[in-house]
Parts: sequence; C-alpha cells; structure tokens
Amino acid sequence: MQNAWIVATMVAVIAGVVGFFVVLRGSAFPAHAIPNGAFAGAAGAVLVGVSSLLGLGVFAVLSALGIGSLGRRGRHDVATALALVAMLACGAAFLSRTTEYAPEIFSLLFGEVLGVSTTELLPVAGLGAACLLAVAVLYRPLLLSSVMPEIAEAKGVRSDRIEIAFLIVLALATAMTVPVVGALLIFSLMIGPPAAARALTPRPGAAIALSVALALITVWAAIALSYQTNWPIGFFVGTISALAYGLGRGWNAARTHHHQLPHSATFTDASSPGSPAPPLGQRRQKRRRPI
Repeated sequence: MQNAWIVATMVAVIAGVVGFFVVLRGSAFPAHAIPNGAFAGAAGAVLVGVSSLLGLGVFAVLSALGIGSLGRRGRHDVATALALVAMLACGAAFLSRTTEYAPEIFSLLFGEVLGVSTTELLPVAGLGAACLLAVAVLYRPLLLSSVMPEIAEAKGVRSDRIEIAFLIVLALATAMTVPVVGALLIFSLMIGPPAAARALTPRPGAAIALSVALALITVWAAIALSYQTNWPIGFFVGTISALAYGLGRGWNAARTHHHQLPHSATFTDASSPGSPAPPLGQRRQKRRRPI
C-alpha cells in the first residue's frame, strides 16, 4: 500500500502537468494512441524476459516519433490512427506468445497499482523528473505554439519540432503511468482533471496547479475506494475524472450565466403608464428640432 500511494502520487503529478498541454493543444487522440504503443512494448518485454518499464519507454518513444514524422507529411489524425492500429497488432501478437496472457493483458490495459514493487519506484521517479524538466524547458515555446501558433512561427518557434518534443514528453509520461493506471485509463487521467482545471480558470499557471490537485484527488480517492469495495481502481479513476470534468463545465456555465448583463434596459414612460419607454438616447433625439 505504501508503494501504491507513492507511485500514484507521482503519476498524478505528471498526468496533471502533461495533461494540461494535451488538452490545450487538442492532442487527445495522440494521448490515447501512445499508451497503446507502450502497451505493445511492455508485452514484448515480458515475452523476451526484460523489464516491462524498458519496453514501455522504447515503444512509447517510437510511437511518438512515428506520429510526429508521419503527421508532418500528411494528416495528423491519419498518422495517429496508423500508429495506433500497428501498435495494437504488435501487442496482440506479443501477448499471444506469453504463458500469462490473461493476467498480463489486464495489468497492462487497466493497471495494477497495488502490484508495484519497491524496485520500480526509482525508475518511475526518474522518468517523472525527466518529464517535469522537459516541460519546464519547453514551457514558453510550448505554451505560445499551443495558444498562438502564428505568432510562435513569427518569433522563430518551429511548430514541427515543438510537436515532436511534446510527443516525446508524452511518451515518457506514458511509460511511467501505464503500470499504475493502465494503457486505457491513463487517457482519462490526462484528460479529465486538466480539462476541468481549464474550465475553472483561464490562467495557465493556476490551471496547471489545479490540474495536479484534481489528479491527486482522483488517484487518492480511487485507491481508497478500491481498497474499501474491492472494485478495480481503473473504474474509480475513470469515473472520478469524468465527474470532475462535468462539475468543472457546469460551474463554468453557471458562472458565465451569472456574469452576463442584459443587452438593453427598458424604462417606464410617465406619459403612458404601464408601457415601456424607448431608450434614453432615443428620447433625447426626439426633443431635437431641425435648424
């Protein structure tokens, strides 16, 4: 349980920070495809008998580079879809050759946070620190190219290089988070809390901090509820993430409605009680006489 709390906390911090830029850049599809590439790498690592974290990292980076390079020559969504189906095919082939097919596919797809060993804490922490350092270095050009790509190009920021660099950061984040929440559910953790944070505040720094806080609440509550109910932790991660996004959007809609002002005001004319008078400017215009 101590390992579960420690690694879940690290995963939530990384998912909150990287997920903010995933939502800001509209990169939800790559954020779904790259973990599936990592899933195939973990399956291949189990097959050859090496660390699954190594396979996760290698295949996630290869998937990110493939999406980035093919996306520059054609449609980005088509390149992402091609990488997704190729990696899923490899993962299915690798898992079919292992003797622990059912347990491995469940662990890789839906996570096994309670099965994280002490020896995996240091590599996960190292990948997390690398992700945070990369985001800190890329923060200004990444934010500028995400919000105002034309101005970023005018200032000399290469959008294609920034895109590949961000996809590599996303791949590293995926490699450390898949063993905890799984290849399918990391998508919900990287989308739900950051999207809710963006709905609650427009400021980038505050949104990143709030995204991390919501991701921490999500994984901590998921672990506690999973321990109490014996239900899968992935169920609670996905449910709480969706609930956080729904509450954020609802609060934003209520705030927008509250701050809306009426477009015009009506006045009661003393000459005709009970009937609305024209606006004040129009009444003044009627009093004017031509010269």
